[in-house]
Amino acid sequence: MFTKVVERLTGAVNCCPWEGHGYGRHQSSAAQPRRTPFLYSVEERRRRDATKWTLVQGILAPIQFVVFLVSLSLVAHYLITGNGLALATDSILVKTVVLFTIMITGAIWEHEVFGKYLFARAFFWEDLFSMLVIALHSLYVLVLFIHIAGPRTQMMIALAAYGTYLINAMQFVMKLRAARLEAPGHGAVTI
Repeated sequence: MFTKVVERLTGAVNCCPWEGHGYGRHQSSAAQPRRTPFLYSVEERRRRDATKWTLVQGILAPIQFVVFLVSLSLVAHYLITGNGLALATDSILVKTVVLFTIMITGAIWEHEVFGKYLFARAFFWEDLFSMLVIALHSLYVLVLFIHIAGPRTQMMIALAAYGTYLINAMQFVMKLRAARLEAPGHGAVTI
């Protein structure tokens, strides 16, 4: 039941800004032939499947999510009780290191698959939003190390960073779903 709801919600969202990639958009003109949107060309799919960076991303993404959940609980514990500042701070720093690791390896993956380190057509919006995620995590680290705000403000910046991370993670989950749906054997027409 939950899976059906998520698929209906994610299927209704347009994940790509360019024409011909209207995931979830219904063609209103009968004169226009229906084109199946493709996230990857045949060659890009081959490169994606061949690169070791696909596996690296597949391993790092769930690790980052677990680190996020642990850190979020530690930040919430500090904000609620006033205890555990050092542990919450350390967890945010670990989350930031993991974030930068997955972003750097993701850029390498994107370059190997699409020939661009960032903002390839298929991942334009995800990359754009990732810049906000990185900026907020970086702001937290800056505020922490130059002491321009107190611990509660620092934790609020971390929560803002975590909120954007969660949105960005959902973008990537939706993109994975789109890639799965266009994979051979799911009824998609191949180029």
